Amino acid sequence: MSVPGSARRSDESPGAGDDAPVVAEPWPRGVSRNPTMNIGAVLAVLKREFPAVSHSKLRFLEDQGLVAPRRTPAGYRVFCQADVERLRFALAAQRDSFLPLRVIRERLAELDSGAESAPEARLASADGELTGALPRGRLHAAELAELTGVTVERVGELASAGLISADAAGRYPSAAVAIVQLAQDLGTHGIDTRHLRLMRAAADRQVDVVAQIVAPLRGHGNAQSAAVSRERATAVAGDLTELLSRLHGALVRAGVERLT
Repeated sequence: MSVPGSARRSDESPGAGDDAPVVAEPWPRGVSRNPTMNIGAVLAVLKREFPAVSHSKLRFLEDQGLVAPRRTPAGYRVFCQADVERLRFALAAQRDSFLPLRVIRERLAELDSGAESAPEARLASADGELTGALPRGRLHAAELAELTGVTVERVGELASAGLISADAAGRYPSAAVAIVQLAQDLGTHGIDTRHLRLMRAAADRQVDVVAQIVAPLRGHGNAQSAAVSRERATAVAGDLTELLSRLHGALVRAGVERLT
């Protein structure tokens, strides 16, 4: 089974009589594939852009086939710069475009097959369909409504239900786009605002659990130690968020299986 980064090097050539085509170098091309970085070094690089990234997140992305770091004889992972770029691509697609891993794998496969440039970051609905360019910054209700194809009244309804929240200037974070889209997708199956309120309440309880665990990690003292503590708290919160989301999905799937 082929893995990212396993293609034949450009300086290798087929032997005599070998008619097998030379496999194209996976994306990103021209980036070092010399494995020199342990997982801690990779985290140090990625945390500058993705503060919540964690060891478990990188291992999960590896398990999903997005990267394939080498292993030392003792079994430790060793990454190359190309691995870091693939991880950066995946993390940015999840953070900025809400793309599911299935779509991210497809986009990376397109790049591996010869696409010349990285795809434009786009939004994805619950089924992974790409729907448009991701906005940056904060949005007024009319802008949010236009991007998601709902009415301004619907935006207000979701805000009243506590699904999305505006700041003092009446602007919504870009993350509200995905929430509105998901609410609309659920609405086609008869999930109304009353059900959405229950889901929000359940999410708030999970947030409370994360807050209780993270609170003691937030340091005090001088600015440097407090900054390190906040970074650690952010990383732990990111880990917990991912694990809780995966657990919730697994519990829902298990419950639905009992219905069939």
